[in-house]
Amino acid sequence: MQKMLSCVVGTALATSLALAFPAQAKTSLHAPAVQEASLRGHLSFLSSDMLEGRGTGQRGGDLTVAYLEAQAMAAGLQPGNGKSFRQPVRIAGVKSAPQSSSVVLEAGGQAQPFAFGKDWVWAPGDAKPVHAMDNELVFVGYGISAPEAGWDDYKGLDVKGKILVMLVNDPAPTAAEPERFGGKGLTYYGRWTYKFEEAARLGAAGALLIHTDASASYGWSVVQNSWMAERFQLAEDALGSGMEGWMTDASARTLFKAAGHDLDALRKAAETRDFKPVALGARVKGETLAAVRMIEQFNIAAVVPGTDPKLKEEVVIYSAHWDHLGKQGESGDTIYNGAVDNGSGTAGLLAMAQAAMRAPAKRSQMFLWVAAEEQGLLGSAAYASSPLWPLAKTAANLNLDSLNFVGSTRDIGTKGSERTELAGMAAATAKSMGLSVSAPAPDLSGGYFRSDHFSFAKAGVPAFSISGGRDYVKDAEAGKAKAQAYRARYHQVTDEFDPSWDLSGMVQQAQFTLNLGRTIANAPKMPAWIAGDPLGKSRAQ
Repeated sequence: MQKMLSCVVGTALATSLALAFPAQAKTSLHAPAVQEASLRGHLSFLSSDMLEGRGTGQRGGDLTVAYLEAQAMAAGLQPGNGKSFRQPVRIAGVKSAPQSSSVVLEAGGQAQPFAFGKDWVWAPGDAKPVHAMDNELVFVGYGISAPEAGWDDYKGLDVKGKILVMLVNDPAPTAAEPERFGGKGLTYYGRWTYKFEEAARLGAAGALLIHTDASASYGWSVVQNSWMAERFQLAEDALGSGMEGWMTDASARTLFKAAGHDLDALRKAAETRDFKPVALGARVKGETLAAVRMIEQFNIAAVVPGTDPKLKEEVVIYSAHWDHLGKQGESGDTIYNGAVDNGSGTAGLLAMAQAAMRAPAKRSQMFLWVAAEEQGLLGSAAYASSPLWPLAKTAANLNLDSLNFVGSTRDIGTKGSERTELAGMAAATAKSMGLSVSAPAPDLSGGYFRSDHFSFAKAGVPAFSISGGRDYVKDAEAGKAKAQAYRARYHQVTDEFDPSWDLSGMVQQAQFTLNLGRTIANAPKMPAWIAGDPLGKSRAQ
C-alpha cells in the first residue's frame, strides 16, 4: 500500500509542479496570478477515480491527504501545526444496519410498512451500536427554542424518553412579521443540524425530521446518499441522541393519519407562537443496530508567513473541504467523484497557495483543507474548537465550496459578507477586478450555515464563502442553463470532471478570493462584525 501510495503521489506531484510553475508565468508583487493550468491539473487528479471520491474514513481520503501534504511541501509552504501539515480530527463512524434491526414505526396499533432508505432513514447520534427502542413520538412543530424571538415550540415539555418529530426550515414570515426568522431567508434555527442539537441538548431519546424538497432545499436522494452510507460525528464533541433521522413527507402523512392526526393541520398550527407539542399516539419500537468505529482524519494546514514584524502574528485563513462521499454501493458506478463539490475548491486553494508564495502579504496567510464537511462541517468544527492559530488573532476566514465551472462572469457572490466589514472590502476588491457584487437575495436554503466558514463565524471570526457569479460573459442564457443542470448531479456519481470545461470562472473566483485575502492581510486593522450581529458576540468577549 505504502509503495503504491508513494508512486501515485510522486507521479501526481511531478505533474502538478510542472503545471504550477510554467516558464512564461508572469507574476506581480501586488496581485499574484492564479494559474489556470495548475488549477486544472489539481482538479483533474483530485476528482479522478484514483482518489475514489475522497471519502471520509476511506482509502481515497487517505490518498487525498497525502497529495495535499505533498503539494504544500512542494510549493514551499510552512507547516501549520508545528512541524506537521496535519491536524488530527478524531471521528466516530456510524453505519446503520437496517437488515439486522427490528425497529418499526407503530401507529393505530399497527407497524407501518416503512422501508429504510425508501421511506425513512435513521442512525444513532451517540455513536452507540445498539439501542432498544420503545419510545413515544411527539410532534414539536419546528423544534425551535428562540427566547430572543419570543418563540418556544416545547412549552416546558419534558422530552426525556421521547422521539421528537419536527419540520425542517423555520416558521414563514407573515404580513405582520415580514422579517420573522430571517424573512424569506433561512436562519440557523431552520437547519437540520440545529434540530438534532436542540433535541440532544434537551435530553430527548431521538429526533425525526419530515423532509420536503422545498423545506430542505434538496431532494430525498440527497438524504438517502448521506444516511444509507456511513455517517460521522466528532468523537470528542457533544454527542447526539439515540436516534436521529428523516422521513419522507408521504411517510409522515401515512404515519400521522394512522395515528389519527392531520399533518397539514399540525403544520398550520406550527406556524404560530401558540403551538403546543402534540403527542401523536405513535411509537418507535424494536432494536436498532449499527456498526461503529473510531477513525482519525486530518485537516491540512499550510502557511505563507507574513512580512510585517507585528502583523505577521495575525492570520487570514482560506479554507476548502477536501472530502466528498467516497465509494458507495456494490455494483455499477460506485465512485462519487465530487468534481465540483468540492474538488474545485480544493484545487482552487492549491493554485492560490502556489500564487501566494510568490508575494507574501503583511499578515500571515493560512491555507486550510478541512476534513468531513459532508458529514456536518466536522473538520472545520474541530479546527475552531482547537485552533492552530489563536482565533483572537485570526482576521478572517474566506471559504471556497463548489467553484464556477461554467465560465467567467461579470459579477461575484459575497453573500454573508454583509454581516461584517468584509462587505466593503469585498466590494472594493470586485471593483478593482472589473466585477460587480451579485445582487443580494434571500438565503432560502440557509447557505450561510451550511459551509465551513460557519464554524469560524460561530467562534467569532468574520467569515463567509465566496460564490461564483451568474452574469456569464459568454452566452448568458446557456451559462445559466448549464449551472442549473448541475443540481441534478449534486451529490451524485455524475459530478465528474469534464476536460472540456472552461475554467476561467474558477480562476476568476479563486483570484478574487486571493485578492480579497491580501487586502485583509495588508489592512491596518482586522475587520469587525457589524454592530448587533449575534455572531459577533464571541469576538467581543
